[in-house]
Amino acid sequence: MTIAVRRGNPGDHLYIEALGTETALSGVSSLRPVSAGVAALAFRRLLAFCEQRPQTVVLIAESEAVPVGFLILIVDIPDDVTQMPQAFVAYMAVEPVARRQGAARLLLAEAEREARNLGLPHLSLMVTAGNAPARALYNAVGFAEERAIMTKALEPSRA
Repeated sequence: MTIAVRRGNPGDHLYIEALGTETALSGVSSLRPVSAGVAALAFRRLLAFCEQRPQTVVLIAESEAVPVGFLILIVDIPDDVTQMPQAFVAYMAVEPVARRQGAARLLLAEAEREARNLGLPHLSLMVTAGNAPARALYNAVGFAEERAIMTKALEPSRA
């Protein structure tokens, strides 16, 4: 499978929305059980937020001119702790048929190129702790764990 990455355009919205809502549940921790519908709604909200930002970069991975994945890169929001500029991968998804074929690696490489071209010193992303394949990919391409969100599930109070 030959894969190429291009800049997204408004005509890609339906594809991004469809694949994003289809894969949204994969980014949910087992500590926070949620329905597929709620996860899809959360993805649509994220997509709307990203599309409202004029500097957002959308990348589309294609095989034979057919989309097989996408990456949404936010480049205008600084790191929340240091306030240093950064590029942030808001969402990335690859079609099941194209997984382990290099699409995600190519999308990340292009996101890194975009960040470097903008003079941004960091490329960041978040990944669910239990998503071992994604974590392995991110480690392989040079990402390092910087912070961790710790969660404790609480039983409802019986007041």
